[in-house]
Amino acid sequence: MIHERRTTLAEYVTELQSKGRIVFDAEEAVEALGTNRGAFLDAAQRLQKRGQLISPRKGFYVVVPPQFASWGAPPPSWYIDPLMRQEQQPYYVGLLKAAELHGATHQAVMEFQVVTGKRMSKIRAGRNLIVFYYRKEMAVVADGIEDIQTDTGRMKVSSPALTALDLIRYGRGTAGIDNVATVLADLGSKIDGDQLAFLSLHFEKPVAQRLGYLLDILDRRSITRKMHEMLMSPGQPPWTELDRAEAKDPLFASDPVERDQRWRVIVRRVPEVDE
Repeated sequence: MIHERRTTLAEYVTELQSKGRIVFDAEEAVEALGTNRGAFLDAAQRLQKRGQLISPRKGFYVVVPPQFASWGAPPPSWYIDPLMRQEQQPYYVGLLKAAELHGATHQAVMEFQVVTGKRMSKIRAGRNLIVFYYRKEMAVVADGIEDIQTDTGRMKVSSPALTALDLIRYGRGTAGIDNVATVLADLGSKIDGDQLAFLSLHFEKPVAQRLGYLLDILDRRSITRKMHEMLMSPGQPPWTELDRAEAKDPLFASDPVERDQRWRVIVRRVPEVDE
């Protein structure tokens, strides 16, 4: 915490940047400036109107460095970790954003996707959109969460195995089964089969079934062997649709093109992978 008194909030913000920081909370600034909360809020509002400051959550502020002025905010990776600590919530960056960070770069990711143990509304920060996905039990997937270095510190990111499972579980954030298959084609070589099997125990069985099928058709059966053994013990799971949306679509709802016996997955249309 910075204890020196500053004449203005603008000077305080400049001092923070000189020390490599771009985030602060209201209480910290009030104490550092030796002012009252009302005066601070007035000054913060002026800086926000000038595009020099944003407030993604009440009482939490992010400095907008000059190089990001046209974007209206720095990248979420610069402040997601302190933001979630402010929220006192476990989290990890996941889904398509995590896949991108692990090298799956076929398609641009339009959202900064975060999985957390609290239902949170999305955040619009300049041109960036942070979208939160809820998972009740975060501790059970702790083995699939990694710390990576960012330009301003660190953030938590799902491993390739956890990312793959989440891509199936949170279908609304993946742009469809074809996109998932394309991302998995890039991600497959980085998935640890043992970790995948362990983590799959904490997902709904249809998630593991669908993922297993997709990895198999991508010639990644060696990765899914242990997950398959665990899924099929002590007995086979019920049949599940590969794509539930397509199962309800009159164009695909007739006889399936395949019933995969290994994973007990009903396939209405074989996914297409972008080259």
